[in-house]
Amino acid sequence: MLCRNNPCVRVLLKPRLIKTSYQQRFYSKASSIPKRRLINWKTVTLGVAGTTLVFYNTNDTFYMFSRHMYLTMGRVNVAAQALVRCFYHYKKTLGGKYKDKEDYQRALKDCHKKCAVITLNALERNGGIFIKLGQHIGAMTYLLPPEWTETMVPLQDKCPESTVEEIDRMFQQDLNCSLDDMFSEFDPNPIGVASLAQVHIATLRDTGEKVAVKCQHPRLKEFVPLDVMLTQTVFNLVDIVFPEYPLTWLGDELQSSIYVELDFVREAQNAKKTAEDFANSLDKTALRVPEVINANKRILILEYVSGERLDNLEYMKDHKISRSEVSSCLSHIFNGMIFTPNVGIHCDPHGGNLAIRAVDRPYGGHNFEIILYDHGLYRMPSTEMRRDYAKLWLALLDQDQEKLHYYAKRFAHIDDEQVPLFAAAITGRSIDTALNYDISKPRSQEEMTVMSKKLTEGDMLIDLMSILSKIPRIVLLILKTNDLTRHLDECLKNPLGPERTFLIMTQYCSKLVYQEAQELINRTYSRWSLKWILFELKAWLEFERRKNQLVLYDLALWWKGKTTGLH
Repeated sequence: MLCRNNPCVRVLLKPRLIKTSYQQRFYSKASSIPKRRLINWKTVTLGVAGTTLVFYNTNDTFYMFSRHMYLTMGRVNVAAQALVRCFYHYKKTLGGKYKDKEDYQRALKDCHKKCAVITLNALERNGGIFIKLGQHIGAMTYLLPPEWTETMVPLQDKCPESTVEEIDRMFQQDLNCSLDDMFSEFDPNPIGVASLAQVHIATLRDTGEKVAVKCQHPRLKEFVPLDVMLTQTVFNLVDIVFPEYPLTWLGDELQSSIYVELDFVREAQNAKKTAEDFANSLDKTALRVPEVINANKRILILEYVSGERLDNLEYMKDHKISRSEVSSCLSHIFNGMIFTPNVGIHCDPHGGNLAIRAVDRPYGGHNFEIILYDHGLYRMPSTEMRRDYAKLWLALLDQDQEKLHYYAKRFAHIDDEQVPLFAAAITGRSIDTALNYDISKPRSQEEMTVMSKKLTEGDMLIDLMSILSKIPRIVLLILKTNDLTRHLDECLKNPLGPERTFLIMTQYCSKLVYQEAQELINRTYSRWSLKWILFELKAWLEFERRKNQLVLYDLALWWKGKTTGLH
């Protein structure tokens, strides 16, 4: 009997693996599993790479998609890196230990400067609306520390240009004609470059007229939706990490305004309406709005009207242009916009959007005209909102605390405890001056130093940001216009100071309030009844009292000039 433990028997009893032809193909020595799989992956990788390369070089759609994804990731990466670095520096600074308050303030100032430089570099690298965001930050001198606002100053004049080739392609896409088809001459060097557009001088081929051609940067069309999303994400993250500094309102405002500013057809409509609204007040405003010749969503062709910057005081001196007269005209222009029903408000009146030029023949009685450019961002507040704003200013000028609190709440939804800081913000004065003194007097350097110091210390900055995050967006734009026009007036170094400017504003405010009173009287009482006459007389006398303040002021100036020989 055979034993299973016998080696020979074990060999005989060992089961044999009978391979089919299918199994033999996969289990042969010449073709092992790992090696076969490795060859497949190499083949797939090489195939995908080769196909991608072919499509990238031969298929326009694939090329554009790949390029867009690459640039998108780059823009996201730039924003993310800057955000993380700023978060790190602020968390480290705010959570650190310091010997005293002065040591903390020094560390905070250094942190502000370091993060502002990081942000500036990121904004410059991404360009587009990031440049505009930086310009907004630079203009918020009433809100942000000087380390931030001063660092952003280079962005006012440092915007990337679009090439003539890019502009030509945009003309062909949007107007079905080239630059050569439309213009006999086209200067390839722009006379002005902003964050959203640039302006070239050209000559129309059909008429020979010299024109200004405003061209939107072609690349904006591709990246504006992404950039808006990125900026909102950044501000939302800032709100999460630093809830005491709410800045989401800035992202919301950018989103609501950017698409409006990018529509040049709407800008043309705004320009035409503004020219019509001020056509009968040239004696007060000397306003010149360049005529629109042709408008497309991304291309705007205008009458060419050149001028000098409003802060070019040497030019005014050489052409015998009165700075106080220019200041007066600016006051009439922007107070007319803000306090006149159904007139649009230009919400971006910075120095680059205004110019002045001397004229040989008197323009509305003036030897100059003020040119207003860039009509992309306008707002049309309701008549009720304009009236509330007028009454708010009259309460400030009269130092009427009760009315000030009432109309601050109606106009800007401000709580009673926030009114003092809000009054300081809209007047550009210290809280004490805004509430208790004559705000029409010039600001001293000491007052501005105190304001700047208080803004960077304590809770004032946090409180101000809290106010700005709650008030309606249209109120923000009105306040922005108010702040920019005040800055323009200060740049003029008006020898008469701001007093006459406030008197002009008082006229517009009182006229609007008088019109409201007339409407109420006419609705309430029968015309020419005794009560109608009494209330109408009371409203008229109040209006005349305020209006004649300016008349008396001008009369006093005239008499002073006659008696002293000064003008």
